[in-house]
Amino acid sequence: MNILLWHVHGSWTTAFVQGKHRYLVPVTEDRGPWGRGRARTYPWPDTVEEVTPDRLPAADVDVVVVQRPEELALLDEWAPGRWWPKVYVEHNTPKGDVPDTRHPMAARDDLLVVHVTHFNELFWDCGGTRTAVVEHGVVEPGVRYRGDLERLAVVTNEPVRRGRVTGTDLVPRFAAVAPLDVFGMGVRDLDGDRIRAHEDPPQAAMHRELARRRAYLHLCRWTSLGLSLIEAMTIGLPVVALATTEAVEAVPAGAGILSTRVDTLVDAAHWLIEAPEEARRIGAAGRAAALARYGLDRFLADWDHLLEEELCASR
Repeated sequence: MNILLWHVHGSWTTAFVQGKHRYLVPVTEDRGPWGRGRARTYPWPDTVEEVTPDRLPAADVDVVVVQRPEELALLDEWAPGRWWPKVYVEHNTPKGDVPDTRHPMAARDDLLVVHVTHFNELFWDCGGTRTAVVEHGVVEPGVRYRGDLERLAVVTNEPVRRGRVTGTDLVPRFAAVAPLDVFGMGVRDLDGDRIRAHEDPPQAAMHRELARRRAYLHLCRWTSLGLSLIEAMTIGLPVVALATTEAVEAVPAGAGILSTRVDTLVDAAHWLIEAPEEARRIGAAGRAAALARYGLDRFLADWDHLLEEELCASR
């Protein structure tokens, strides 16, 4: 199968392109948001090929995986007169008048909206558009938990701009418990005495650093399920997380500490710093849960089944 998709979310796309297909990724001269091409900080297989806009009209495409509304307009602009079956992947929780937020693909009969969590499907109003859920899958990181550094870790992108959404205001409360490392894009402004910023490291390097931290914090108030949380669990990091959105499904009892009370989570972080064996035990339970639910084989099989059904329905 020849699948056209834009490079939008690095971790999700890295898992998606591990399948048995040929993947065409648009690339533009500036490698901006509408043409990033192949990833530079994630390991992608050779089955991922870059395609420039001028080559798209003649490209052999079986199905298009759309992830942003603007991509539909780009298809019309770059490949006028071509029509391909489409599915729209919704990565994000709704914004605005929740829970009445209307999805941009609502009331359409020409595509399928695929949510990455059941929480997202529940909260988006997709009107009469068909929907499905394919839960996340991750490539298992090549490192295992050590926890030898009495430090806490957070992975987030644009935490200063996104503020309360990503729980940035809560970070200092945890930094008072132990030194804290923040990994991701746009984290530089958080650098300080107790907080160390690691700006957009390569994925493998980040995983090595995460494995040495004692515990992982997931402080997002309102977000789709972050793949970094699943990756941390897969490494074996014990997780301390706000009991919000899909996190309550991803972290079962005994596999981490969840609460909507920040004081409870701060106490849990302190306990894990002081009790390395308990941290290791909880992390092992989290790893088992993540591998069972978010394994790559299940993820790819679910996507194969869905895309094959869509192609059959379009013929």
